[in-house]
Amino acid sequence: QVQLVESGGGLVQAGGSLRLSCAASGGTVRNYHMAWFRQAPGKERDVVATISAISGTTDYADSVKGRFTISRDNAKNSMYLQMNSLKSEDTAVYYCAAYQITKRTYRYWGQGTQVTVSS
Repeated sequence: QVQLVESGGGLVQAGGSLRLSCAASGGTVRNYHMAWFRQAPGKERDVVATISAISGTTDYADSVKGRFTISRDNAKNSMYLQMNSLKSEDTAVYYCAAYQITKRTYRYWGQGTQVTVSS
């Protein structure tokens, strides 16, 4: 059973940066597409960025393009989200998730890490 644990959240001023990490244990996520989601209070959980399993192809929500960078290190069984030029609207709980290709579903989720951007 794969477990995902996020870290790196915190309080930052607008315009600042944070780097989130997602560490997997209990199994490899090498063959999973990976993603970062976020959920702000009173809103639905939305995808922020994705990275594919093999080619490492990335995709981003329009709201974070040019500011956020998703990456993965399969040797470390980890994924990252570099967030720059943060805005107050980026405030949310950020979750990492692993997409099982054969089942076409996000099978594993982390517990979330809070990111708060003060204006």
